[in-house]
Amino acid sequence: MSGTSGLAAPPRPAPQRARTRAVPSPYSLPAHTARLAATCGVGLLLWYLGGQVARYALLYIGTEISHGDHREVRLVLTMLIFTIIVALQMVVTVGMLHTLRGALAEIRARRAEGGGDERFLVALDRVAPAFAVIYLTWGFFSDDARDFVALDEMHRIGEPFNAYFEGRESTAGRGLLDLDVRVSLGVMIVAWVVRLIFSRRYDNGEGSFSGSVAAFAELAFAFFGLNATLTIANERSDWMYHRSAVAGTRDMITQAEEKIPGWQAFWGFVGEVWPYIVDAMVLPLTWLAVGILVFGADINDTRAAIRGTRVEGVAGRYDQTHNLTRQAITKITGGLQDRWIPIAHALRLTVRGGAPLFGLFCLCYVGLRFLVDHGVRGVQHLIGSTEPYFWQVLAWPVFLLAELLITVLTMCLLAATFDIASTRARALGLDRGEAADDQRPNSNTS
Repeated sequence: MSGTSGLAAPPRPAPQRARTRAVPSPYSLPAHTARLAATCGVGLLLWYLGGQVARYALLYIGTEISHGDHREVRLVLTMLIFTIIVALQMVVTVGMLHTLRGALAEIRARRAEGGGDERFLVALDRVAPAFAVIYLTWGFFSDDARDFVALDEMHRIGEPFNAYFEGRESTAGRGLLDLDVRVSLGVMIVAWVVRLIFSRRYDNGEGSFSGSVAAFAELAFAFFGLNATLTIANERSDWMYHRSAVAGTRDMITQAEEKIPGWQAFWGFVGEVWPYIVDAMVLPLTWLAVGILVFGADINDTRAAIRGTRVEGVAGRYDQTHNLTRQAITKITGGLQDRWIPIAHALRLTVRGGAPLFGLFCLCYVGLRFLVDHGVRGVQHLIGSTEPYFWQVLAWPVFLLAELLITVLTMCLLAATFDIASTRARALGLDRGEAADDQRPNSNTS
């Protein structure tokens, strides 16, 4: 009789309870990182080791090519090889993150909604332009340059002495510095033209590898232009030092330090604290931005980064200004946008996952390096130094293992952070709300 109506009602709250249980806890980040490392560890290991072998081979070839006859031609080839080394770092990073895609709950949810799997080459072509900008903006290539110079100097450890007694200038460790400024400018122009052509093809969706070629041209433009930029800057430094505007600004800063109480102490404190802020918060968010990009999001959209904040209203008024005004502001703030907009996207994602997720992510990022560095010190202590040069033999395998652990676990940490934040946002309905906002007509456009 009435029993059938009573049996029909209870199933309704069940999806709500299942949905609540499906929301992952921010505190599960370390465990989720470990699960991803156990699931995808072999693939990550192969990507890293393959990248290291190719990187060392390119470093060795570059240091050998940079010495001999036809010096300028050799230096052009050396800089080209260095550009390939940096591009290889991009390929390995994208490959490791792409390996983790299949183990993420967010990616599985997209597949269930009909989203197709993105092939590695397609992801690389999509990621390459933004990755190149981030890599150059934050100077991540400096480690590659230091390794290049160190390997060159180690291979020619006696060359400076021979050059001194022979009355010539040593070329050891100078393969990235001695390129003639005219040659640098010429290659810069070629790289700029290539970048311009393929960037437009990439924006228009033309060509299978337009993004990768544009990114490589971006790297070549920056590295070949380094010599020209440094030469011009050095020649102008003395002239700039004595110009009235520069001299007046310098005097004004000196007076502020003398007359404003606490000025010097404040900026001294900022100078001491800022490097720790960069290492503990900015760099983790920068690499998380790269991970977000690989997993299928756009990190260069300024409007998406400020959606829902007070700044969005200012952006609406900015859209109503004259076209020349917008172009001028874009030119002035372009470098700041390249550096900080991806970080703003990464911060927005982790905040959507909850403040504990952001704090735990930064803590795990720093703590991982802390533990591995102290583990290396412990291994050094166990090996000891009783045998002469014994540590020099074992140093490279120990440091390689340490970098392997840091890189693999960091990639898993980035993927786990993205997965938890995106899954929580999906479960709580934040993604749908933002999608509705995106589809809402903009009253400020004309």
